[in-house]
Amino acid sequence: MLKINDLTVRYGAQPPALAHFSLSMKRGEIIGVVGESGSGKTTVIRAVLGALPGAGRVTSGSIRFQGEDLLSKSPEEWRKLRGTRMSMIFQDCGGTLNPIRKIGSQFVEYLRTHEMMDKRAAWERARQMLDKMRLPDSENILNSYPHQLSGGMRQRVGIAMAMAFTPELLLADEPTSALDVTTQAQIVREMLSLRDSCGMGMILVTHNLGVAAYMADRLIVMRQGKVVDCGTRAQVLGAPKDDYTKKLLAAVPELEGKRFV
Repeated sequence: MLKINDLTVRYGAQPPALAHFSLSMKRGEIIGVVGESGSGKTTVIRAVLGALPGAGRVTSGSIRFQGEDLLSKSPEEWRKLRGTRMSMIFQDCGGTLNPIRKIGSQFVEYLRTHEMMDKRAAWERARQMLDKMRLPDSENILNSYPHQLSGGMRQRVGIAMAMAFTPELLLADEPTSALDVTTQAQIVREMLSLRDSCGMGMILVTHNLGVAAYMADRLIVMRQGKVVDCGTRAQVLGAPKDDYTKKLLAAVPELEGKRFV
């Protein structure tokens, strides 16, 4: 479904933020990308989405999605692709919401931008998606402004919007970092359910090794813009090759001698 070959990304004249990154994923597969801040994790998924910030640019390599060359797409082709076949959950979804417009107005506009439907049908679709995200009183939330919601509730609104069209590929940047543990578990289960029912593939960027260990089929460990370890979940967690991976695993808390991953 997605094939990245020898990808290098630079920001301005700085050394590569991402160097010689390669990945191949199948439909319905979940790949977890872990590593410290600044290791290049978010750069990977922003490059796939064609949304590198500022002076970021791909200097070499290729990205192909369902056989299509993403690096050659026009702005109009990107507009049709983003939000429907490919969506992204940002680390702070609340920051992407317009503070002076109600949630319902923004959600309805988003749905109608990508699919022909009337406002009533879009409102109902939005309400159903909020219900799936375990948000209480979805009708009231649609009639609220972003500042009237907690950070966790805004995060779930952003996740609901990203998953509204059941995309073929979901790019998730720390999707549960703003949520409490109970809500994290609910959202993770909902994402896994969508993968099972719709065959949605996912690249999950996270610092949380517990979430990665639970969700991912394969893991990629990054450091300073390079891949230092990769393999199936069992391979990376059970027999890590790189010392950095071993240190990450050693930092995971233990309870009565049992590690949480």
